[in-house]
Amino acid sequence: MSLNRVQLNGKDILEKEFKTAMRGYNQEEVDEFLDMIIQDYDAFKQEIERLQQENERLKKNTQEHTRTRSSQPAQQVNYDVLKRLSNLEKAVFGKKFADANNANESS
Repeated sequence: MSLNRVQLNGKDILEKEFKTAMRGYNQEEVDEFLDMIIQDYDAFKQEIERLQQENERLKKNTQEHTRTRSSQPAQQVNYDVLKRLSNLEKAVFGKKFADANNANESS
């Protein structure tokens, strides 16, 4: 919901005048109810403003994070290269070296 579509504010509700009729509503009861509505409107407006500020803060953080990540080189682990290296170690140094190396990596 856009704030531009909100038609009333707390002041509009407070200053609203109703005509009285013979069998009309209890004016005090209506006033109390309108007071609650005013409080709700004010609370919603404050919450919307808080959320908008948080949204802006998060957007800035996201932009900064994206900028930081794009300036750093990507650190990817190429598991295929690691597997080939492990196989090469087994072939060159024998199974005992590869087993000892694997035991050290797992601990």
